[in-house]
Amino acid sequence: MGLLTLSSPHTHGPNSTSKVMANVVLATLPGLAVMTWFFGWGSLINVLFASLVALASEAAVLLIRKRPVSFFLKDNSALVTGVLLGLALPPFAPFWVTLVATAFAVVFSKQMYGGIGNNPFNPAMVGYALVLVSFPVQMTTAWALSTQMSGSSILGFGDTLQVIFAGHSTLADAYSGATPLDAYKHLIGKNTADTVLAEATFNGWLNGGWEWVNMAFLAGGLYLLARRIITWQIPLAMLLSLSLCSLIFGWDEDMYTPLSLHLLSGATMLGAFFIATDPVSASTTPTGKLIYGAGTGILLYVIRTWGSYPDAVAFSVLLMNFAAPFIDAYTQPRSYGHQKARRGLPEKN
Repeated sequence: MGLLTLSSPHTHGPNSTSKVMANVVLATLPGLAVMTWFFGWGSLINVLFASLVALASEAAVLLIRKRPVSFFLKDNSALVTGVLLGLALPPFAPFWVTLVATAFAVVFSKQMYGGIGNNPFNPAMVGYALVLVSFPVQMTTAWALSTQMSGSSILGFGDTLQVIFAGHSTLADAYSGATPLDAYKHLIGKNTADTVLAEATFNGWLNGGWEWVNMAFLAGGLYLLARRIITWQIPLAMLLSLSLCSLIFGWDEDMYTPLSLHLLSGATMLGAFFIATDPVSASTTPTGKLIYGAGTGILLYVIRTWGSYPDAVAFSVLLMNFAAPFIDAYTQPRSYGHQKARRGLPEKN
């Protein structure tokens, strides 16, 4: 008589990888909708194009590796990479910038390491960092001004397509400019806060529409917390450490970027809830997540304030990705049946 052998687990949870990734995409939709409302069609076009490139790149590599294409595409991990990159890139970035960033993220940062679950670095942030360093002009001059900043309506859908895919950048000249973080950082050295806020970039508004974008991503992050897709430690530690650094070093708005601008401009909430919480490349222990999140927030403030890049979410996350295995090794919780936790690197015999 044949014996039926089954390996654990014998019970299954309600979440699968595809459902988790689908929930992440769903949680980004409020932020994408607000970005489209205030900054025009560029981000929506980038998200759609980057998603197609991500899926196509993943399928191509899977075919080369002779792996089942449909099985792995259904986990939606490539789709998440495309969506996050589309949200992070400038709305008027040329299509080839999005193409390079997304293809590199999927092929070299994910599949070259063996696919989902094996990548040591956040794929989307690797792709973003690559194009930021390689194409600084396109990555710093293609940011859209919000309707609050420019005082006019958004660029039309057809014209936005021409800017992105046909290179008609002159169409976007009246609708593009520096981000609030970039403008404040470079103008405050020779001006007072009141003078800086009078610039066209701010138009009297401290965040120029970015505050609503960040609030929308905060709402999406709270949804992920409620669904237990992510845990609270990383986003809370990141935001608290960023706030503490700003209160200690940047209390004078006539010298440094104010706290409200750090929290509600740029990719702060997107980074805290959607990027830093990547389950593969981030720390995984409860204590380790707090350290990982705090380190990300501190690095974010340091690079924004004294570094060359006004919004440093990508570099902060990637640097902490380096440290995540070390953090996890020394923050292991106590295992059931043991009196104390086993921490540190295993000893070699």
